[in-house]
Amino acid sequence: MIIGIDHGYYAIKTPHVCFPTGLTGYDYEPYTMQNVLQYNGKFYVCGTGRQTLVRSKTSNDNYYLLTMAAIAQEIRYRRGERKTDVVLAAGLPLASFGREKKGFREYLFRKEQPLRFRYEDESYEIRIQDVKLFPQGYSALALHPECVRDEPSVLLADIGGWTVDLMRLDNSVPNAATCRSLELGVIRCVDEITEQVRRNTGLSVTDIQIERVLNGQSCSMDPAAKEIIVRQGRLYTEKILSAIMEAGFDLKAIPSVIMGGGASILKRHVTPQDGLCRQIYLTDVHANASGYERIVGQMCAK
Repeated sequence: MIIGIDHGYYAIKTPHVCFPTGLTGYDYEPYTMQNVLQYNGKFYVCGTGRQTLVRSKTSNDNYYLLTMAAIAQEIRYRRGERKTDVVLAAGLPLASFGREKKGFREYLFRKEQPLRFRYEDESYEIRIQDVKLFPQGYSALALHPECVRDEPSVLLADIGGWTVDLMRLDNSVPNAATCRSLELGVIRCVDEITEQVRRNTGLSVTDIQIERVLNGQSCSMDPAAKEIIVRQGRLYTEKILSAIMEAGFDLKAIPSVIMGGGASILKRHVTPQDGLCRQIYLTDVHANASGYERIVGQMCAK
């Protein structure tokens, strides 16, 4: 079985499931087994909020534990066998792909085989056969080649939880010299909104409430707080567009493919007055994971 996993700072995504990166460990069984991973005698509640930002995802075992939870959830979605062989397909930002590839592959592909754990009180025995790594963002285009077809140059902007990864494609081929990574991801936006709402209204809104308002979904909330969130969403959009231009990409001259968790925010808050060239929004948060899986499947078929 091939399972694609997008290890984001904000959320873990597979082709069919998505959950926040929060992870809380317990020495004893918690009050509920929902979203609970049991491994090496400890209990971990997965998906509660988001974890503290770390510069390197390999600096602790959190992403390894979250990978087990992702495998279990994806197998359950597919109604697959809980004792099976798995090829993991994952990704890294293109700007740091070469530097981080070896370490991240070793992090996920450990000598411990098979990998035995329990998730939501069900036993899993997973043998990791291989780990394949691919560039984030670019891999998602494996699902949407029409986005770059017939365009001589296209900007790909992957707006993730912590970073905005930029890359220009010329004749559908990545131009490595143009890769940039900006620390302007959605987490920065949400944290700023939380502070602004608290400062102006005295209310403490949650990340999930903020996300719903930013995406134009219904949410019971004080009108003043909602107005601040919408206004900050536009300010965040302006900041992203300005930073991309400062990084050397003229959004008014070349078309752009906007993807990642922040794509829906920009789609809602970009206006015709911004004067941007053609924009394509890939708002499917599963796109990277599905792209990794598709590429590995094509490799195995050859």
